[in-house]
Order: sequence, then structure tokens, then C-alpha cells
Amino acid sequence: MPQLLLELFSEEIPARMQAGAARDLERMAREHLAAAGFLPEALKTFAGPRRLTLVVEGLPIAQADRKEELKGPRVGAPPQALEGFLRKAGLTQDQLVERDGVWMAFLDKKGRPTTEIVAEMVEAIIRGFPWPKSMTWGSGKLRWVRPLKRILCVFDREVVPFAVEGIEAGDVTEGHRFMRVGYGWGGQPFKVRDFDEYAKGLAEHFVVLDVEERKARILEGCKTLCFARNLELVEDIGLLEEVAGLAEWPTPVLGDMDPAFLDLPGEVIRTSMRTHQKYFAVRDPATGGLAPHFITIANVQSADSGAVIAQGNAKVLSSRLSDARFFWDEDVKVGFEPWLAKLNGVTFHAKLGTMAERVERIVALAGEIAPLVGADVAKAKEAARLAKADLASQMVGEFPELQGLMGGYYARAAGLDPEIADAIRDHYKPQGPSDAVPTAPLSVAVALADKLDTLVGFFAIDEKPTGSKDPYALRRAALGVIRTILSNSVRVPLRDSAISAALWAHEKVAGATSWRAVDKLSLVDETLAFFIDRLKGTLKDQGKRHDLVDAVFALGDDDLVRIVARVEALDGFLTTDDGKTLMAGYKRASNILKAEEKKGWKAEGGREILPDASAPEVQLHDGLRMIEKPLADALAAEDFTAAMRELAGLRGPVDAFLDGVFVNSEVPAERDSRLKTLAAVRDAMGQVADFSLVGG
Repeated sequence: MPQLLLELFSEEIPARMQAGAARDLERMAREHLAAAGFLPEALKTFAGPRRLTLVVEGLPIAQADRKEELKGPRVGAPPQALEGFLRKAGLTQDQLVERDGVWMAFLDKKGRPTTEIVAEMVEAIIRGFPWPKSMTWGSGKLRWVRPLKRILCVFDREVVPFAVEGIEAGDVTEGHRFMRVGYGWGGQPFKVRDFDEYAKGLAEHFVVLDVEERKARILEGCKTLCFARNLELVEDIGLLEEVAGLAEWPTPVLGDMDPAFLDLPGEVIRTSMRTHQKYFAVRDPATGGLAPHFITIANVQSADSGAVIAQGNAKVLSSRLSDARFFWDEDVKVGFEPWLAKLNGVTFHAKLGTMAERVERIVALAGEIAPLVGADVAKAKEAARLAKADLASQMVGEFPELQGLMGGYYARAAGLDPEIADAIRDHYKPQGPSDAVPTAPLSVAVALADKLDTLVGFFAIDEKPTGSKDPYALRRAALGVIRTILSNSVRVPLRDSAISAALWAHEKVAGATSWRAVDKLSLVDETLAFFIDRLKGTLKDQGKRHDLVDAVFALGDDDLVRIVARVEALDGFLTTDDGKTLMAGYKRASNILKAEEKKGWKAEGGREILPDASAPEVQLHDGLRMIEKPLADALAAEDFTAAMRELAGLRGPVDAFLDGVFVNSEVPAERDSRLKTLAAVRDAMGQVADFSLVGG
């Protein structure tokens, strides 16, 4: 079936917008084609520095004839409503059909040529394209990310005739801006009539269309250059994504830098390369440290293999690193105390005080958390006091992404305790799912204090995440707390210790939120619920069931390590035959008890077996008595797998009891005894989890 090829050719599209633009083009095209009744066999989009491309396979030559139903006003509606509907449908009243008291119009719609539909679709896409930022030019009637230069639109190897604000669709595109076949400058136009000709023509005119191919070309070229010089590439996925959107014919070029700059922190060198120049760093495999080289991605393939390009970029990098050295030298001279003084004039949030007040809260909170994680209290307070100081340094002012990291370097340069320097360096961790968590007790204490202060503070001023919006990264902070606690197996009960301590720290520091307006109990509960929701998501990603978290959390436990241990044991138990059978028995017992409790029955007094009790009653009674101490011991030792094994011993007795005993005996004493036995089963299992919340 015929193919549609569309290219929207413009000035440079920002790299950060290209992937989103490709997705938006695909979505909009699918929506328009579906509205016309088209179901293409395949649809693919491409995005690059100067072009958005759409190719659609399997479209018919014309739209099929179809019937359309229009729902009109109710019978007996005002005449004006009926007249308006008739004008819209182009019918007379005798052509309408009454259905359930409503006038209906049935129209025969003749299919239109696909070219007409495509022309309307492309114009609608261009005029309504959701660029994050766009501009107008010329007459100012058209908005696009950058001036739109050409529209290539070919269907079934023929040009689709239309124009948008004077830009006529055609079958012409152009290749690389600077490189061309033969001699002369680039921008050489050429004609195409289908996607195969288009892709082949672009490749011949030095344009790599597919971003994945551009990324592979960059990565392979970088590794080849490194191999030739016995170097290793410092891979950077984010930078790779960006530079793949900057060059149509990406060509890696290896350059040299002054080795004297290697005495700067490696992160400073890499950040300067990445942020300002989009260079890849390289490593010396012998030392594991950075090598005095860099790789830049040129957009041309030069006759001198990039020698001139490398020299020019080396000069620019030298200038950038000279600035970085100046920042480093000046910062080392200034030191922490002047920076801390500057934080008094930095507002953290209008309702949460200054950055200096935030530091006071983190200091107080770190002191409370330190004993819980095995850290020295005095060191924790000192590390927390210095943790935010580098925000006032020149280096962090230039490279905000180095906050915390530079504080660690400056602490070591100042001769501070290495543990304190590490805690300063690591207190922002983890900053994402792939980031490592702090492991040293001192680092754990300060990292938890930092994140808990943020969470409790913003919850207190009602700045909680809503939907997809999370401007203060509170979800990330909560996940950071969860990962830090679980990875280190530290016992920090959230409600009773962590959140309450954070609340106390906020109350302690003057100038923060007006805490008189805050319902503290509700705040603690709300913040804890937020943590539990994040924990559910984390465990779900690991394949655990979220209802098991509810079943365990219902016990009132707020120790994350213990909660996860219970969930894991419960998850494993319920997959066994014993677990499934006992769970079914629990539900039967629970349903009987609920029904009787609604009628007013209560388990009063101890559980007793009547002298003439049946064998199943005695067996279950003895089973409960036998597991009582082992179950309690296992729970006290937090060996929840062993606790599940003890409960599994009730499987047979519970089944025999439910199958062989009539619980609701007409003899009151028998009925009461049997209900108490079932209540004892529920209570025993309820020590491990609230099984009533377990689904399935």
C-alpha cells in the first residue's frame, strides 16, 4: 500500500527538545489518521538537529465511504434547537429518525482522497505543535521552534499539494549545512519520492537520520580513538544523548589539555568539559584517574582528521579550566565560616526561613538521628553545620551540580576530619535511583537529616506533591530516605523517631513556619503515609505485592527494615501450598467471626476446651498451644520466616476444624468455645500481619 513521507525542515532544533518532538509528531499523526478512519501498518518518526521526519506505511489511496450518526435535540425541544441541528446536518425534518425520544441524523459520508486529508493533517500539526518554546518570524503568523524552511510531503511518490504561510510542500530536502558531495559549501538540495530514496540521499549528503545510529556512531568513534591512544572513555549517557542532537554527521575528535590542570578535582574538570563545551573526558587505565585529553564531537569530517578542531577546542578548554582553577584557589582561601555567614542572607523558602535556619534544623536533627545509626553525635552536628556552606562558594556558584561534592573537597583541603568531609560530600545522596546511597554512619545521619527536614517542612506548609507535579522533589527525598535506611539496615522508626525528631527540629528553630497553625499529629501521620506509599512503589518494582505492605503496616510498625522483612517472609509464605491453604482457612474463620461479632458476640474470658470436645477441636486447641511460645520467640528475634513456619503448622488443624466442626452449635457453651478457638487462630496470625488486608 502507498507510503507517506513528511519532513519539516527548519533552523537548529534544541537537542533537549528533539526526543519529545518526535513523540509529539507520532502522537499527533496517529490521532489525525485515526480520526479519518485510517489504521496504518507502520508509523515511525525521526528527529535531528534540523529536521522532523514522519514515515507512514500502508495508507489507502482514499478514505472509505462511511455512515455517520449525529445525535440531535430531544423530541419536543424548542424549534430553534431543531432548526440549528437541521442546518448542521444539511437535512430536513422528515429525514430525521426518532430514537428513544431523541432526533437522530444518519449521514452517508463519501470518502475523500488521502492527499486532502494529509494536507489538512500536516497544516494542523504545524500550527498546533506543542513546542516547549517557539518563535515567530517574517509576518509572524506561524510559530515554530526555529524558522521553518521547507516542507517535504510525498504520498504514493507524488507531492501532496498544499502550503502553510507561503511555504509550499514539495519533494525537495537538503543535506549537511557545510559538507556536500563534490566541491563547495553544503546545503545541497536533492529530490526524493519515498523513504528509501530519502534515507539514502541523506546518508550520501552527510546526514545521519536516526538518533540511535548517531549515538552508536559517536560511542564507537570515541572508543576507537581511546583504544588507539591506550585510553578509556568516561562514558556519560546524558552527554551522549545531548551531543547526538547537536550534529548531523557526528565525528569524534581527540584533543589534548594542559596536564597541569589535573591537580583540580576530577569532577570539576569533567563538569567544566561537559557543561560548557560538551566534551567527553577520558581516563588513564594505568592510574584510574583522568588523562590530559578530551573528546569533542565535531559536525564535520575534515581532511586533517580534526587537528585544527582539536587545537581550537583545547584553547577554549584551557580558558574554562583556568576559570575553574581561579574559583578553587579563591574558595580555599575563604573557607567555611564566611560562607556560613552568607547563608543568613539566602532564603530557603519564604515560609521555611533562611538557609542558615535550615542548617540549624539539620544540625539539631542530625544530633537526634546519630545515636540511632551508630554515628558520633558531635561529629554529626559539625558535619551538618558545614554541609550547606559550599552553596556560597564560587565554584558551586558556577557549577551548582557540584554542591556537596565541593564541600567535601574543601573540608579535606582545610584539614578537617575525613569522616566529616565524607559526610558533607555524601549528604545529598542518593539523588536518583541509580545513585549510590551513603554507607558510613556519619554520612547516613546527615543525609537522613537533610531529607527529613525537607519533607517535614514542605508537608507542614502544605506544599505536597500533586499528580505529576513535585517541584521540591519530595518523592525523591522520601525514596532517598527509604533506600538509605534499607541499604544500611539502620533501625530508625519513622513515626516515633525520624519524623518526630524532624518536627521537633523545626519547632526548635525560630523564624521557620508558624507551627501553631500545624496539626502536629496529622502532619506526622500524613508524612508517614507518604513514606509508606513510596515504599509500596519500591517493593512493587521488586515484584512484591502492595497489599502485603498494607497488611504489615496495619500492625502499627513504622520500622522500615522490619516492615520489609515481614513483607518478604509473607510474600514467600503465601506462594507455598501451606500458605495458600492456611490463607483460605483464615478467610473462612474470619468470615464466621465477623458474622457473629455483628450479632454481638465477643470473645470474653480465656479459651477453654469443653470436656466432650471433638477431636478436631482438641487438635486445633493443642496446635495453637504448641506454637504459642515458638511463634513469640521467632517474632521477638525478628525471624519472620520462622514465624511463618510456625503458622504453617496450623494448616492441617484449621482445615480439619472447619470441615469437621459445626461452629454455630445450638449449645451456647459449645458455640462460644468454638468461636474463641477461631478467634485464637486469627489472633495468632495477626501477630505477623493483618491477613484481612491480603488480597486473593
